[in-house]
Amino acid sequence: MSRAITVGVDGSAESLAAADWAAREAALRGVPLRVVHAWLWQPLDVPLVQDRQTQADSADAVLREAERRVAGHHPDLPVTAEVVPDTAVAALLSEAERSSMLVLGSRGHGALAGFLLGSYGQQVIAEADRPVVSVRARAGQVREPASGEVVVGQQGAPQDSDAVLGFAFEAAAARGAAVRAVRAWSLPTVFTYSPGSMRLADEAGGLEPYERKALGQALAPWRDRFPDVPVVEHVEIGSAGQVLLSVAPRAQLLVVGRRVRRSPVGTRIGSVAHAALHHAPCPVAVVPHD
Repeated sequence: MSRAITVGVDGSAESLAAADWAAREAALRGVPLRVVHAWLWQPLDVPLVQDRQTQADSADAVLREAERRVAGHHPDLPVTAEVVPDTAVAALLSEAERSSMLVLGSRGHGALAGFLLGSYGQQVIAEADRPVVSVRARAGQVREPASGEVVVGQQGAPQDSDAVLGFAFEAAAARGAAVRAVRAWSLPTVFTYSPGSMRLADEAGGLEPYERKALGQALAPWRDRFPDVPVVEHVEIGSAGQVLLSVAPRAQLLVVGRRVRRSPVGTRIGSVAHAALHHAPCPVAVVPHD
C-alpha cells in the first residue's frame, strides 16, 4: 500500500488549511491521509491550572475538528487521525519517516507558523528525510490556483536533482499540469573560474547554452517517464531564489531541493529553500536529496 500523506494540525486556521491541501493532494495521488496532533501532558504555569483530562480533551477536539473537516470535503478518502504523545518536532520527524510527505501550515509572509512556530518549523524541514510541504494560508484559505504550473528548481548535475524533479513531475501528473523547470545561473567569479569549466562552456557555445544543455540533460529521463506532462525549460541569469520567486505567482506548487548535510552548527535548509518558504505565495515543497 502507498505511504500516506501526513499533516500536522494544532487547531489554527493555518493548520486546517494545510489539512485541506493535504487531503486534496492525497485524493489526487490516490493515497491515504494521516492527521496528527502532538501533545504531551504538561502542567500549565498559570493561575488557573488545567488538569490532565481537560488538556487531553482539548487535544482530541483539535484532532477531531480537522478529521471532520477533511471527511466533509473528501468522504471517500481513507483517513486516520491520532494524538501523538511527544513534542512537536520529535513527533513530526517520526511521522515523516513513514509518510510519503509531511504537510504543515504557514502564516502570511513571515516565519513558519501554524502547527509549529518559528525555528521549530524550520528544524523539521531541515531534518525530515521526506519532502515537507509548507502551505501558506491567510484567514484559513490556501492560495493555490485551480490551474497553473508546477515550478521546480534544478541545480547541479542530473543526479543532484533526481529526487526534486521526480517529486515535481509526480505532482504535475496528478494535477494534469505542466512543469516549469527553472535553472538559474550567474557569471563565474575569479575564484570559481577554471580553464576546464570555461572549455565546457565554450564547447556548448557560451555560458547560457551550457546551462540550457545541463537542464535538458537533467530533464530527459523525466520527460521519458512522464510523456504526457508538458515541460517548460526556463533558464535565466540571476540568483536561484530570485528567479524562482519571479515565476512563483503563477504556480500551483513550488518545488525546491534541500541538500542533506550535517554540520557542527546543526542542519540548515539552504538559502533557496529559505527564500521560497518565506516569500513564495503558493505552497512550497522542500525535497531532501544527497
